[in-house]
This record gives sequence, structure tokens and C-alpha cells, in this order.
Amino acid sequence: MHWFDFDWVDAFTDRPFGGNGCAVVHGGAHLSVATCTAYVRETSLVECTFTGPSEIADIKVRYFLASREIPFAGHPTIATVAAMRSRGLIEGQSLTLETGAGLVHIRLEGDNIEMTQIAPEFGALVPADLVAEVISLPKDAIISPPQVVSTGLPFCITVLRDQDALKSAKLDTNALRMMLADQGYAGTDMMEPFLVTLSGSTEQGDTSARLLLAPPSPPEDSFTGSATGAMAAYLWHYGLMEKDSFIAEQGHGMGRPGQAQVTRVGPSDAMTGIRVAGQGFVLMRGQVALANESAE
Repeated sequence: MHWFDFDWVDAFTDRPFGGNGCAVVHGGAHLSVATCTAYVRETSLVECTFTGPSEIADIKVRYFLASREIPFAGHPTIATVAAMRSRGLIEGQSLTLETGAGLVHIRLEGDNIEMTQIAPEFGALVPADLVAEVISLPKDAIISPPQVVSTGLPFCITVLRDQDALKSAKLDTNALRMMLADQGYAGTDMMEPFLVTLSGSTEQGDTSARLLLAPPSPPEDSFTGSATGAMAAYLWHYGLMEKDSFIAEQGHGMGRPGQAQVTRVGPSDAMTGIRVAGQGFVLMRGQVALANESAE
């Protein structure tokens, strides 16, 4: 066993107990998948990160759910940079992260941490009736064709008609498994519907969103930075967002309000990236004893 420093950070918020929490384990990128996933389960968080040295970037970041490693995630990226900055590990106003989805460029401006997600990839359209069953809503609650979009991690972007529909959505895990099998994602909970409506939870917001999760993750994600980038790309692609930069909100219905500034890179028909910016609040820090073994 070896002791590792960690920081518990609430991302996409400037205050404690808002946004989405993530534990950042410094120097733990070499640990095994079994150790890292066990740590996530111990925290009861959706995701945790483990950092280490990189030969191609300023630092390497590995991202874990309770069930497996994933290539990239948004709020853990904000959390990781906030944790590093709080410990004086960042020099200057920019850095580059090595992730499973490629290099992620970070810019620091005041208290804001801005990540540039990769150019969006637009995947398959998903039948609205399948998605409606997954989220326990009538088909007419969905006002635009659901589609798989990724800016590092795939989500089924699903635009709902209003806040009432957003609040009423409930996850049917059996229907989710059927939809994933239909779309070629059998055996994984990846590509969950990311639900968004074209109004904010507050007067500041332009959109509000929810992400419902299947076990062993918690039932709902309070802020999803990777899905926010994919959602923004979808809205610009289909002409549903007139602004080049807007405020995305999530987590208000959970009592964990979060907010991000989302900016398009390039024209809407040829986006080269999506910038997602937010703050991070370091809630607590300490040490954790983990098995000091090589990654799988």
C-alpha cells in the first residue's frame, strides 16, 4: 500500500456542495483499473481522476467510473485542474492534459478554467420512441431528433419541450439496455440520453439539463461537462442556439446547482472544438492508502 494525496473538488461551481464532486488522486495514474474503480465506489462519486507524468503533455489524467475507465470526462477535468492549481502545481495560464480521448488544452482566466474539447463527432440518429421509453416520457416530449454526439465521450443528445418534461423524466434501466443493444452499445451504460431544454433553471441560463445514470453509478449526475460540450455542438449544428457562447445549467433540481460557459470554435457547420469553462471549489483534501501496483 502507498499513501496518495487527494483533493475532493466540486466542479462547475464557486461554492461548497454545488456542481459535481470529483476526487483527484495525485500521482495515481499508474494504479490498476481494479484499484481505481474500487476507490470510486468507496467515494460514492460518479467519477474520480488519477494523475501522473506525461511525455506528450504537461500531465496525464485517467478517468474512472465505479465500473470502468473512460477516455475523458468534463467535470473531472475542471476538478483536476482546480486541485492542481490549489496546490501550486500549475505555472502560467495554460496547460495540456493527456487523456484517453487525446490532448485537452486548458486555459486559466481568473477563477475560470476553460477546456477545449475535441471537434464534435455526430453519430447515429436514435429513434425518438426508443429514447422516450428510456426516460419514461411520451414521444411528443422530444422536440428534435435524438442523436449520438461526442466531443470525447458519446451521449444521446435529447432536446425536450419544456422544464416540466425535464423534471418528469425517469430512467427505465431495462429500456436503456434495449436501446443500447439496438444502437450497438450492448454491455455498456455509455451513450445515456442527455436531456436538455432550451431555457435555463435561472435567469442567467440559456439551457438546463439532466443526465440519469444506471447502477453502479449514482442515479443522476449533477453536472456533466463532456455531455455539455456534445449538447452545445448539437444545438449549433441544428440551428437551435443563436448565440456563439451561452450559459449551460445543470443540477438545480438536485440542490447542487452548476453552471458552465460554452463557446463554439469555428462555424456551426465546421466546428473544430467546443470550449467549456467553469470554476472549481476544493472542498477537502487528505491522503488515501491504495495498492501501489501497475495499471492493467
